[in-house]
Amino acid sequence: MKNFDKKNLLLPTISLFTSMGTLMCCALPALLVSLGMGAVLAGLISQYPAITFISKHKIIIFIAAAALLTLAGIMLYKARNLPCPADAKQAKACARLRKISVWIYYFSVVTFIIGFFFAF
Repeated sequence: MKNFDKKNLLLPTISLFTSMGTLMCCALPALLVSLGMGAVLAGLISQYPAITFISKHKIIIFIAAAALLTLAGIMLYKARNLPCPADAKQAKACARLRKISVWIYYFSVVTFIIGFFFAF
């Protein structure tokens, strides 16, 4: 049970962070410039220069994010019908963890699509 829980939550969470990376490289700068906040963007880039690194390597970031999202989707699809433990407390935790994993996955996909829209 514990091994399944960690794998079931770990990959969607990692895919969430890579999807957020796609937002940082492409959507955030486009949003700030379109709202007339170029000075805020310049200050943000001077504070966090990694944003320019992410922007320079956006194709690699998007490929990695897509691969992780695909892998997470496959794992969640395969795990959807796995049995939960017989203990009521553990079964409740297992069901809740599955729901959380699915929501994290869907949020990751949405953020990836938004980032992709702004990047390309």
